[in-house]
Amino acid sequence: MSGIEQTVRERLFSLQDVEYRDFHAKLMPTVDPATIIGVRTPALRKLAKEFAKTAEAAEFLRILPHQYYEENNLHGFLIERIGDFEQTVAAIDVFLPFVDNWATCDLMSPKVFKKHLPELFKKIKEWMASPHTYTCRFGMGMLMSYFLDEAFQPECLEMVAAVDSDEYYVKMMVAWFFATAMHKQYDAAIPFIEKRRLRPWTHNKTIQKAIESYRITDAQKQYLRTLKVGKSAG
Repeated sequence: MSGIEQTVRERLFSLQDVEYRDFHAKLMPTVDPATIIGVRTPALRKLAKEFAKTAEAAEFLRILPHQYYEENNLHGFLIERIGDFEQTVAAIDVFLPFVDNWATCDLMSPKVFKKHLPELFKKIKEWMASPHTYTCRFGMGMLMSYFLDEAFQPECLEMVAAVDSDEYYVKMMVAWFFATAMHKQYDAAIPFIEKRRLRPWTHNKTIQKAIESYRITDAQKQYLRTLKVGKSAG
């Protein structure tokens, strides 16, 4: 183990919250509980902010794979702080193959992306085409974060509807994306449910997540309830 790994690991264990670790481990069945230290996200973000200013941060980003879940999350938070679009994308491309859980996948949302939407859109298509669960999920997450508001275009919905995967965490992101689209782009999104463009399981999960949201109207929720399909594991 390198000196920087030892330093980072000692710092992470100094921030350990055992009760939080035990609770958080239950939310991530794909992660070995023995690799979870138990550091709350605000503390981890604060550490990333401090650490990003040091010469060792770049060295840490070259160390993969990491042993602990929080080391991966710190890695993701450091990528967020790079600031240059091309460098950020390059760092993400190196990191994503090592991501093995939804939480680490979903925490990364670099602010620099907002200034490079055309380039990001092209890159998202690449990520979404990946057979790796969390690379594909990350691509959809970025589409949801940056292309359901002012930058929205109908192609976004078609791209997500075309994702054909049996992976649970991919299907859940498809449902989350369309449930969010029900709030932000209802008129464009509702035909995908009316015409049953999604797999039955994902279709019903989308409706469930949309109905659970406080961001759509009661009338929309009532209508969505009428669009549920028969149970299916598909």
